Amino acid sequence: MKSDFLARNHPAYWAFLAHRVSGVLLSLFLPLHFWALGRALQGEAGLDAFLRWSEQPLVKFAETALVVLLAAHFAGGLRLLALEFLAWRDWQKGLLALAAGVTLGAGLLFLLNVT
Repeated sequence: MKSDFLARNHPAYWAFLAHRVSGVLLSLFLPLHFWALGRALQGEAGLDAFLRWSEQPLVKFAETALVVLLAAHFAGGLRLLALEFLAWRDWQKGLLALAAGVTLGAGLLFLLNVT
C-alpha cells in the first residue's frame, strides 16, 4: 500500500495526470468551440453577439485557462514522445519542471496580453 502512495507522489505521475486531465477538459471544450463556429456560419449578427459576450472578464479568465490547458497537454505530449523515442536519463527529470514552467509561462503571457 505504501508503494502505491510513493508512486503517486512521483513527478512523472503528476505529469501523467496533468496530461490526462488537460486532454479531458480540452475535449469538453470542443462542443462550445464548434457552437461558436456555428454562430459565424449563421451570419454576421450572430457572430457579433457572441464576440460581445466573449469580452466578459469570466470568459477572458476561461480563455487563459484554455491556453494553460493547451500548453500542458502539448508539453505532456512532448514528454510522452521523449519517453517513447529517447533513453531515460536522470536529466530528463528536470524536463518535467521545465514543461511545467513553460505551461505556466504561456498562460501568464496570454493573460498579460489579454488585459
